[in-house]
Amino acid sequence: MRQRIAVVGGGPGGLAFARVLHRHDYPVAVFERDPALDARPPGGTLDLHEGLGQLALDKAGLLADFQALSRPEGQAMRILDTDGTVLRDWRPRPDDRANPEIDRRQLRDLLLGPLDVQWGRGVTQVVPGTRDGVLVQFADGRQEAFDLVVGADGAWSRVRPAVSSATPHYTGVTFVETSLDDVDTRHPDLARLIGDGSLGVYGMNRTLVAQRNSGGHVKVYAQFRAPLDWHTNLDLADAEAVRSSLLALFDGWAAGVLDLLRRGTAFVHRPLYVLPVSHTWTHTPGVTLLGDAAHLMPPLGAGANLAMLEGAELAESIAAGAEDLDEVVRAFEEQMWARAGRWATITAAGLERLVSPDPAEALALFDQVQPS
Repeated sequence: MRQRIAVVGGGPGGLAFARVLHRHDYPVAVFERDPALDARPPGGTLDLHEGLGQLALDKAGLLADFQALSRPEGQAMRILDTDGTVLRDWRPRPDDRANPEIDRRQLRDLLLGPLDVQWGRGVTQVVPGTRDGVLVQFADGRQEAFDLVVGADGAWSRVRPAVSSATPHYTGVTFVETSLDDVDTRHPDLARLIGDGSLGVYGMNRTLVAQRNSGGHVKVYAQFRAPLDWHTNLDLADAEAVRSSLLALFDGWAAGVLDLLRRGTAFVHRPLYVLPVSHTWTHTPGVTLLGDAAHLMPPLGAGANLAMLEGAELAESIAAGAEDLDEVVRAFEEQMWARAGRWATITAAGLERLVSPDPAEALALFDQVQPS
């Protein structure tokens, strides 16, 4: 008899896990706290790496569909000085498929496919070791038992406390996000400034990043070092007040660069939290974690990629028919911890250099990772 398996969280990692199991005709319950598919904006664009996120999609039989949707041109990267001088302008080769971009919404829809997600099923607690197995308790008062519960429910995971007492801590870096719509028609000057991919402008302890999504949509991120309560005297719901505060923070930067903030619409506050770099836990039969629930790290291109590959790998191992599910999970955790630890170290160091007292550190970092 096949094991009763559930995944908590309908993000890229949880859906990759469920989709690979589905491909192997293995039943899995998917629980998502959002009440409906479009209950909230899905977020911006993701670059999926050949050996990580793209590999996960290949395991799910979705790589060709991804290639049809993705934007290889989105790999372009332009870096400006705060006075508007172009310092670097990397453009991908026509055949470059190393890290093409895809909107989160498109990726989510691709992964969802035939999956039957149970929307509005917020989890409050997971209790391992009961007579019936692992007990999942829901916000609506119901509960269900499983042989394996996979926590893919993000930074503030409700599954994590079943295996670990770790909680995310603030990095000292805050993002404030805004956006531009129909940029090529309504803001052609900014469209030219950004180019086909991403734009980064690096100053002392502060950064502006703009990233193209599909359909002429652009996400803009003001990034800066500040105490967690930096906004105590600011109404974050007042877009004009937030705009004025940000323009003061970036005072002296080129007018064309600051137009990214002047023309933005609503502003969303996103302080950056991370888990300890080498977060592990004592193996607990019947419960495991993947993605941000396991190794929350700075958003520098690794998180979703790791989550998807972890989900796909764990699903493949389960579907392979190993008799001892617990041993499959134990081996998965050991592999995940080693790989995630390396990436957490890289991204933590990267954040220090990208939002740094010395803007030259950011440029040097990009010179290391971009093709010559």
